Amino acid sequence: MIRSFLAIEIPRTILKKIEEVQEDLRLSRADVRWVSPEKIHLTLKFFGNIDEPRIEPIIQSIDGLTRVTSPIPLKVRGVGAFPHLKNPRVIWVGLMDEKAALIDLQKQLERELEKIGFESEDRAFHPHLTLGRMKSSKGKEGLVGRMERHQEEEFGDFQAERIILFKSDLRPTGPIYTALREIRLEGK
Repeated sequence: MIRSFLAIEIPRTILKKIEEVQEDLRLSRADVRWVSPEKIHLTLKFFGNIDEPRIEPIIQSIDGLTRVTSPIPLKVRGVGAFPHLKNPRVIWVGLMDEKAALIDLQKQLERELEKIGFESEDRAFHPHLTLGRMKSSKGKEGLVGRMERHQEEEFGDFQAERIILFKSDLRPTGPIYTALREIRLEGK
């Protein structure tokens, strides 16, 4: 069994800026399990544990879609939280997709993958990069104050040009992600 997901990688220059903001947020000493910057990515579809023979059908099912989808311009902006800023459980950096092309791509991915037996996600897709998850409410007020200062932070812009099928090996020190396949967005 392979624990896997489809995601878009984030450029190193943007991850460096995210790391700087993460360091500021850490100063709150809130009880947060932070995501290492090199492991931050934009998840489009999480499969969970799948059998290795399912990899090829996944790639084949989205091949037609990626051939007609152009690279997607994205803006990485603002720090926020789920369910909301005053009660953070998941701390994130937002992604702006001005033409909703990313949201459209994700919906189409869900439809194509549903045809080969993967259930569609129940909740709406909100493009974000997870920075960390609250483990307890310890230090929450200080964290919220620091997050508010970064609500309008600009991290940079980039073109999402490929989707990667990752394998995730869970370890006590954190997950290790390995790219299994790369699928380019080839539309014009």
